[in-house]
Amino acid sequence: MRVLVTGGAGFIGGNLVRALIADGHSVGVIDDLSVGTTANVHPAARFRCLDILDPGLPEAVADFSPEAVVHLAAQSDVQRSIADPERDRAVNVGGTAAVARAAAAAGARRMLSASSAAVYGDPESLPLMESATKRPLNPYGFSKLAAESALASELAGTGVDFASMRFANVYGPGQDWRGEGGVVAILAARLAKEEPPVIFGDGAQTRDFIYVGDVVAFIMTALASDASLAGAMPDGPAYNVSTGTRTSVARLAGLLRSVSGARVEVEYGEPRSGDILHSVLDPGKAAAAFGWQARETLETGLLATWRWLSANVG
Repeated sequence: MRVLVTGGAGFIGGNLVRALIADGHSVGVIDDLSVGTTANVHPAARFRCLDILDPGLPEAVADFSPEAVVHLAAQSDVQRSIADPERDRAVNVGGTAAVARAAAAAGARRMLSASSAAVYGDPESLPLMESATKRPLNPYGFSKLAAESALASELAGTGVDFASMRFANVYGPGQDWRGEGGVVAILAARLAKEEPPVIFGDGAQTRDFIYVGDVVAFIMTALASDASLAGAMPDGPAYNVSTGTRTSVARLAGLLRSVSGARVEVEYGEPRSGDILHSVLDPGKAAAAFGWQARETLETGLLATWRWLSANVG
């Protein structure tokens, strides 16, 4: 299969591209390298350095002639979304629409687009199912929810099978530990530098941590499935890509200290305004549709992440 991956030089994208090539697929990558790096691009992939908002996007997509498109390129920094919500919306909503139009015009049969647990906001009950009320707390969450609608608007009636993927807290080898790189990467990087990991609040807050290999497995399973992604849903489907398991940030830090052997103690800071206390996504819909489930245990996933980070953090 010819698969085009936008954001293929990033954390999830780089892991996905390597897995697709190992599985014998022909892979194209479009990435503007604003966050990603060429070190993440497999040498066997066809790479094009291009912003998804560039007018040349349709030509670049058509040149590769993909059978499937996996759209991972995004503005994913919550603080940046607050500082510049217009740019956040342009990339996440306008960019998703542009990629969807280009995919349809190029004759792609399927498109998977990255969304986020941020679309749910502060939950009324847990675990969160796809039908739960959407109450985003920041511009990033609003833009990812709007991107799901843009995907459906562009592709409904085109013959392109499509779906949005609501990722839980993804972690694993290759994740950037700088900026808003994800709590696992940030805590592990501080341990690698023998600096105390800092938890904001009392550490009792819980999240659904999913290993990047399981996310990649979901994407590859969905691409290869005979089942329809969109089905009969008029506004386009969404699938939680998650473990369905809640883990406290305090336990996460303890596990990281254990796998790293670090002796530095955890420090606690003031809670951050706007942080959700608890979040866990129900992955049952993805399991029923594609027979997929997350398989990596948190302990083994953290060990693999630690080994990579400790070798790469300067």
